[in-house]
Amino acid sequence: MATFLYRIGRWAFRRRRLVGGVWLGALVLAVVAAAVAPAGEEEDLSMPGTESQQAFDLLDERFPRSNSQGAEARLVFRAPDGQRVTAGEHRAAVEDTLGSLDGGEQIASATDPYATGAVSEDGTIAYSTITYTADAVDLTEATKSALQDAADRGRDAGLTVEIGGSALESEESPGGTTEIIGVLVAAVVLVLTLGSLVAAGLSLLTAFLGVAIAFGLVSALAVPLGLTSTVAVLALMLGLAVGIDYALFITSRFRDERARGSEPEEAAGRAVGTAGSAVVFAGATVVIALAGLGVVGIPELTRIGMGGAGAVFLAVLVALTLAPALFGFFGRRVLSRAVRKATRPGSGRPLPLPPAAGRPGLGTRWARFVLRRPVAVLVTAVLGLGAVALPALSLELGLPGDESKPVETTQRRAYDLLSEGFGPGFNGPLTVVVDTSESADPRATTDLVVKTVRSVDGVASVGDPVLSRNKDTAVFTTVPQTAPNSGETKDLVHALRGAVSGVAADTDAVVLVTGTTALNIDISEAMSDALIPYLTVVIGLAVLLLLVVFRSVLVPVKAALGFLLSVGAAFGVLVAVFQWGWAADLLGIEQTGPVMSLMPILVIGIVFGLAMDYEVFLLTRMREAYVHGASPGEAVVNGFRHSGRVVAAAAIIMTSVFAGFIGMSSPTIQTMGVGLAFAVAFDAFVVRMAIAPAVLALLGHRAWWLPRILNRVLPNVDIEGEALSRHATAPRPDAAVPPLPVGRH
Repeated sequence: MATFLYRIGRWAFRRRRLVGGVWLGALVLAVVAAAVAPAGEEEDLSMPGTESQQAFDLLDERFPRSNSQGAEARLVFRAPDGQRVTAGEHRAAVEDTLGSLDGGEQIASATDPYATGAVSEDGTIAYSTITYTADAVDLTEATKSALQDAADRGRDAGLTVEIGGSALESEESPGGTTEIIGVLVAAVVLVLTLGSLVAAGLSLLTAFLGVAIAFGLVSALAVPLGLTSTVAVLALMLGLAVGIDYALFITSRFRDERARGSEPEEAAGRAVGTAGSAVVFAGATVVIALAGLGVVGIPELTRIGMGGAGAVFLAVLVALTLAPALFGFFGRRVLSRAVRKATRPGSGRPLPLPPAAGRPGLGTRWARFVLRRPVAVLVTAVLGLGAVALPALSLELGLPGDESKPVETTQRRAYDLLSEGFGPGFNGPLTVVVDTSESADPRATTDLVVKTVRSVDGVASVGDPVLSRNKDTAVFTTVPQTAPNSGETKDLVHALRGAVSGVAADTDAVVLVTGTTALNIDISEAMSDALIPYLTVVIGLAVLLLLVVFRSVLVPVKAALGFLLSVGAAFGVLVAVFQWGWAADLLGIEQTGPVMSLMPILVIGIVFGLAMDYEVFLLTRMREAYVHGASPGEAVVNGFRHSGRVVAAAAIIMTSVFAGFIGMSSPTIQTMGVGLAFAVAFDAFVVRMAIAPAVLALLGHRAWWLPRILNRVLPNVDIEGEALSRHATAPRPDAAVPPLPVGRH
């Protein structure tokens, strides 16, 4: 693979105008496609095979939804303290507010709270449901403004008026302050690491181009593939993080090769052949892990995985082709100022300077410290990560609703008013579907189901059954006494299903308990059940891939165990922040509750590939030194000397990019940002830079042991680029000259 990538690097360097033109054309096409494509819709989560989804499918069949039914809004009214919304002047204000919406654009209907009984028992709170003819993303600004103006009309009359429902929902758009800060931090780290504004800008340019193309493609394919804004934001997040890192690794290796005396084209080929091999491997692991999310069976999770995998695939292609092309465009300006000053005028070659005297770099000093005290470092790091991971034992999974939105939003205030006036379970009603097509007495069967549901503890109220057009299906609403995300509501769903199963068996009916709350519970349980199998597959894949790359048995085992530690610690942080509320105010998290059910598997899939990045980039230099005769300890020091600084910079960049998304309003993106930022930080700085060298120091030569039979059957992927010495097109007369001081590693 190294030889093939070496040729790609040289070709891209020579044909830099062609390569640049192709990528520029791809960018233009992606932007145009996104601009002319219709806006995608935010689809509800679904889980094929669950009871909730079966019920929804049955409802779609027996109760076809009108084509005119789209988004909904709830106008929630509250009278001033000590007064009732049924009082004359307040009732008139409510009717006047709703009257202002009559005949409005895209409005299908608006209910009268006094006619429908949508008034709380104490008479202080009432609500009206407004149904629109279009989905939320298709509502015009005029329609949304009319709804907000109606609410203001009620407020001017002395009422408290809030708006709930889906009508005011909008797609999450990136580009906020925190994301910009994350990118600025990445830029500063690049400049400090590379010592060149041009080299730093090159890494950012390649990442931005890859992200722009990926974002444009996701936007263009939103409607045909059902891609949501979450898919687009994840593609942006991952593409930006890995794009910067991959370009940084190749640029750093290019500068090292130039400092050793290679001609520019040769250095570009060697950089892509060596660092590019690690980029291909790291990118492939991320793509495989994300594509594997499809096996869970949740369509939205599959789309998220495929969107992220596509963004990473593009980042790899851009790094392998555009980066060497840009080396040709920018020439010597990619090198640090120290190397440029040490270059003979017009020669294009660095002077053969002696090694820099003085204190070793931080990476070297840290490696030697770990080698002197491997047991202390190992025990401290493992116990520290273990302590951080302890909260993960209390992990609870759920899906966010309006209760998770910031308290200053009108949706959250409407949610709280409805809970206050109608009980906490009102915001999460359950739907019971009774299929009586095979029942001898459909009416008696339905009545028996209703009676059974009413007898279950935890049920606040049961609505009247509604029959389908063919009278073969009945549906009614059940309101729990507890909030949608509470453990008591989860127990109630299981209790209801258990209670009605006996009726179904006795009457030959099919009785299903569904609703958004029940579906969220089913999805969360499915995620919990899939977590361990998915983690097992990922760990097995990690061991297998690293076995092939490093041709060692113990190194992959060590890497897999370290990955488990970093993921466990990340889960611990998620529980501490989002469930327990620790540092929630500092991070801008305004509502605690269960961790979003998709997060653990998403974090595992993404961090698995990113963790392999640092493992490969650090250990390839170690193995390269060991194969060429260095002792195990010297190999560890060599790896940190050449790669420690770059890996640390890459980890800081990726952490800052992920942390930049914590400021977004979407609970999904917030959770993802916190989980990925801490997981990357733990994995890079604790697992790969502390635990890994300590374990290698304790294992010594045994770390690189491989049974003879495996040595014969395993393919040689040559990720270190050993074959390049045989395929180089030009000799390297100064190969023995030590590298120039391009900066401490």
